[in-house]
Formats: sequence, structure tokens, C-alpha cells
Amino acid sequence: MAARANGGYRVVIGLEVHAQLLTESKMFCACSAKYADAPPNTVVCPICLGMPGVLPVINEQAVEMTILTGLALNCRIPAHAKFDRKNYAYPDLMKWYQISQYDLPFCVGGHLDVTVDGIDRRLGITRVHLEEDTARMIHGRDEAGEDYSLLDVNRSGAPLMEIVSEPDMKTAAEAREYLMSLRNILVYLDVSTANMQEGAFRCDANISVWPRDGEIGNSKVEVKNMNSFRSVYRALEFEEKRQIAVWESGNGPPEQETRGWHEASGTTVSQRTKEYAHDYRYFAEPDLPPLVLDEAWVGEIAARMPELPSALEHRLIEQVGIRPDDARQLINNRELLRYFEEAAASYGDPQRVANWITRDLVKALGDAGASPSESPVGPGDLIELLKLEDSNRVSGKMARDIFRTMFETGRSAAEIVAQQGEQITDQDEIRQAVVKAIQENPKAVADFQAGKKQAAGFLVGRVMRATRGRANPARVNELIAAELG
Repeated sequence: MAARANGGYRVVIGLEVHAQLLTESKMFCACSAKYADAPPNTVVCPICLGMPGVLPVINEQAVEMTILTGLALNCRIPAHAKFDRKNYAYPDLMKWYQISQYDLPFCVGGHLDVTVDGIDRRLGITRVHLEEDTARMIHGRDEAGEDYSLLDVNRSGAPLMEIVSEPDMKTAAEAREYLMSLRNILVYLDVSTANMQEGAFRCDANISVWPRDGEIGNSKVEVKNMNSFRSVYRALEFEEKRQIAVWESGNGPPEQETRGWHEASGTTVSQRTKEYAHDYRYFAEPDLPPLVLDEAWVGEIAARMPELPSALEHRLIEQVGIRPDDARQLINNRELLRYFEEAAASYGDPQRVANWITRDLVKALGDAGASPSESPVGPGDLIELLKLEDSNRVSGKMARDIFRTMFETGRSAAEIVAQQGEQITDQDEIRQAVVKAIQENPKAVADFQAGKKQAAGFLVGRVMRATRGRANPARVNELIAAELG
């Protein structure tokens, strides 16, 4: 592992990501996986309640989604896989064991390529495996000031895919880029919403810091409770500094433990001593058969692979011809990308379309708290506006004002232009407004003639105000320059 830039220490980071899958039913029973809006403890059955004597049945769709993800992450799909019991006692674990995978997962040995600060990095993927989610604990405090905990079992048994990286990341920035790239892949595969705020994409980070001139040991700190990419970045940055401070105090290496991220204070706090794998007492799940992953079946799954974000980004840049920053922004929001693709399909300048979407549309959506699919200005509406500007019926400034009106009212560009009037391009009409502005503002004229060139801008503003922004700005500037000599 290469040394950190600070010269004294090197950082080792590995990430464990849990992603909820978009299946119709839960992992081992027929209960609906769409439980989010249901009243607590209503989407349940004896299997996901962990009742004795019940038998799980494997969700084939979840297995296929996991294999598809593994293929997208360049993993090898072994010929054989099985489920295991992972034994631990938490209040949110209905059976006091979790059906997971241990030594024979569905996907092994992959990688994900990322670019950070212009440097390409290949980050290893140890495994992608499948398991069931736990119930959800809800903690609160009543009116008497007593703390309480409630249990909602609706989430119990939901299909959960775990993606475990190799400890290849050296910085918090690399970890953040890895997570963003991984999230995009899951979204484009349609296997998960990968929404961190909703808990559909959850990350635990393992981090350890070691002196550059020594060996890398086995102890590590696991950080939990991070619900955004920003949180992961901040938590890893804090933990790196904290562990360096432990070494500097002479108390290194830092203790192996699980720590929680506290967003408000920007710190990690100790939760418990970190478990090792043997603490879970894994053994093969006796109620489920081992699986043979037929090569032909895996090939059928591979044939469903869509265009992945990395290939799409390359195509947008190299073939469509838009700037890399715009391509990345579009890819990071699949709805925004769909909007762009529909708009650009009927317009000859994709970069101009991207400019409007990544600047004007994104700002309007952000101000309104809306998604691209909720935009009152559809792709066709935007192209109609651009064509009005192309024909010189509206100026660039007018187009932006019209766009805002379209977004606020839902009216079409043509309707707004018909009401407000088109751009004034007639030279005589503009000259009349220019002459009037010059006559009414002798001080600005004197300032200009005294060498204050910015005074011309003041006169341009007066002409645009007089024409309600409809005068062609380029012709206004030309005529003012001609009149003032």
C-alpha cells in the first residue's frame, strides 16, 4: 500500500455496502417487498416473523439480480453457491440468526474502476452475496422523558445484497467516488433504488491507519450510521485524523471496534468491540439446498446487461459530443439523463441542450424541490424554446425569462411570446430607443466620452428596459457605439 501524502502514515479503507433489491416479494417468503408505506408490522408472515417450524423458499429474482450485479462488477460467478446461518442476537433479528452467505457466495473477485483527481484507480471487489434484511428499530422518548424502543418487522426478510470491497482505497475521496460509481451501476441495472437517505443503500466503512515504516496489521475500525456520500467522506476524514492522533500519543495501534458516525458533531463515537467472523458461528443453512449456477443460465442473465454508466459516459463525451462535467452530471441522475436524451434526439446541438438542462432546468427543479419527471417544462417544450431563439424571435435573455415563466405557469413558449412580443430586430426601431436613451442620460454620455467605457453598459440597460428586454442586445451595443463615436 502506497504511503499517504503526509509521509508518516498510510490509510487502508474497505467498504461494505448493503443494497435493498427491487423484487416483488421478500427474500424467503411471499410477503410483498414494497412495505415502506405500510403500517408497522402489517407486511409479515410466520416466515419473516421467525416463527418456529417454518421453511424459507429462495427468491429466484433476487438471485438473478445479485448475479447481474456481480457481472457488472467484473466478478467471477462460481459454479456452486449456498446460504449460511449467521448467528448473533440483536433485538431486530427475529430468529436470532440471519440467512446470509459465507464461504460460497454468488459472486467473487471483481473490480470497479474509478478516477479521482485525474488518477485512474482499480478497486477490488471481494464478493457480492445475498441475505435477508433485519427488522427496524425505532427509538424515541415519551412525554415523561422515558426512552423507548419499538420494533417494526415489515423490513424483516427483505432481500439485501451485500457488496464487499477489497481494502484498496487510500483516501476518503476514493471511497466517496467508489460509492457514487457503485450506486449508479445499481440504478442503471434496475436492481435497487440505491437511495441512501431511504436506507436502500447503506454503507459500513472499515478504516485503519498504520505508520509508513511498519507493517500493516489486522485490526481495523468499522464506522456505521452514515446516510449520505458526504457523511461517508467526513467520517473517514475524521477517523483518519483520530487514528493518527492515537499513534502520535504512543497508544497505537487503535483498538479494533465499531464506531458510529455522529453527523451533528462531525465525530465518530465508540459503540462496541468489533466482532471477528468466527463470532458469528457460520454454518450451512439446513433448510435451503445448495445451488448449482448453470453456465447457460448465467449467460441468459448476462444478456440482460444494459449500457453501464462508464460506457455511457464515454459515449456521451466521444460520440454525442458533450463536455465531461456535463456527462457526469447527467449520468448521476438517471431521470435527468432521460430528459436530455429525449430533448437532444430532436435537436442538432446536444451540448446546447446539456447547457440548458444542467444550468437552467437543474436550478428550477432545485428551487421547486421537484424531480426531472415532475418538470412542467418537458423535453419538447425546451426544444421549442431553443428553436424560437435560433430563429431570432427571442434573445438569449428573453429565452431565460420565458423559461422561468414556462416553469412557473406550465404555459408554452409560443403562448408566452405571443403575449409578450417577439425580439425587436428592426434597426430603425432600436435606433430610436438608443437615441432616446442618449438624450435622456447626458451624464452617461459625458462619462463615456471621458473614457469610462462602462457607461455604455448603463445606456444598453436603459434601452433594454425601454423595450422590455425585447431589443436585440448585439444590435443595441452596435448602435450605441456608432452613435457615441
